[in-house]
Amino acid sequence: MIDIILAFLSTVGVLSILFAAIGIMRMPDFYLRLSVTVKAATLGVGLLLICAAIMFPDISVTTKAIAIIFFLIITGPIGAHMIGRAAYFSRTPLWKGTIIDELAGKYNEETHELESDGKDTKGDDKDQEPNVAKTDEETE
Repeated sequence: MIDIILAFLSTVGVLSILFAAIGIMRMPDFYLRLSVTVKAATLGVGLLLICAAIMFPDISVTTKAIAIIFFLIITGPIGAHMIGRAAYFSRTPLWKGTIIDELAGKYNEETHELESDGKDTKGDDKDQEPNVAKTDEETE
């Protein structure tokens, strides 16, 4: 039974890494390539480490595998986010089929700050009313 579980987990892990490799070749721009590789490779390596922990039931191997999986899950998305953000701010071109760019106009190139709502984030506008849609009665 353990052999079947190991075969299944290792097959899914290897296929996930294969999909990440294919994604690098097939995705049209840097941002999609980054996304597919981080997600698929993290899943694939995690599953292969689980296989190693099951295959070698020694406590030191299991502890190391769990620690590596934990740090991989924590650091992978954060590193990918930082790489993607640096690529965006260095003007790495988006794919021509990109529909919406949610960061457009929110990056101040002089101060290198990213504004969440497009307004000044220094606290000057905290006394103003929030941007709320008004009803028909309020506009009359």
